[in-house]
Amino acid sequence: MSGKVTTGELRDGQPFDVRYLTFADLSIIMQLQKKVENALLSNATLEPLSKEEFTEILSEHQFMIGVFVDEKMIAFRAMRLPEMDGEHLGIDAGLSDEELSKVIYQEISTIDPDYRGNGLQNYMGKLFMNRLDSKRFRYVCATVAPFNIPSIKDKLELGLEVVALKRKYGGKLRYIFMKDLADSRSERVFNEEVSLKMSEIEKQQNLLHSGFLGISIKEVQEEWYVNYCRI
Repeated sequence: MSGKVTTGELRDGQPFDVRYLTFADLSIIMQLQKKVENALLSNATLEPLSKEEFTEILSEHQFMIGVFVDEKMIAFRAMRLPEMDGEHLGIDAGLSDEELSKVIYQEISTIDPDYRGNGLQNYMGKLFMNRLDSKRFRYVCATVAPFNIPSIKDKLELGLEVVALKRKYGGKLRYIFMKDLADSRSERVFNEEVSLKMSEIEKQQNLLHSGFLGISIKEVQEEWYVNYCRI
């Protein structure tokens, strides 16, 4: 495969290849996204990308990878350069205008329903994070819908934290995640900690406005909580 990144094995021992995707892969990208859309009970947790948006991502070298089993793509993940507009996630995260050009987005991550349970979302995320050009980018941002537990866990495991909770994409409620690649998390000391139900939207927003960060989640008696801390 051209543009191969690495190889690995699924949990059943089946081998897979990971490679960078190109314009030639656009049709299978769209097909896999549609398959995932059709398998979802609700599209509220998925913000699918258009053909034009995928084309834009593919125009940037090495911003999209795919996982292949026997030449069949079973997963893909993308990063994306943000538009410099009022919807920029760096603005939501409180970055200055000068810092916005240092932001890259963790974009869509899609897994074939037949291959879920193999940890591919986080696997691809770590590949990207380990290959980021730290001289070009300092901040990684992403959005996730509340109660999209797998994607929230994915972002937290990659070192991103909740920095805002607001409506995006035409009114859909989203957590705004960010990671500062120059920040040494091991040196930080959290002085306050508050745990709130994920359903308590306004209370979470108030905490975030006062400088708290969402750093983990937990399930207690079938209720999901977000753990917030302040330095």
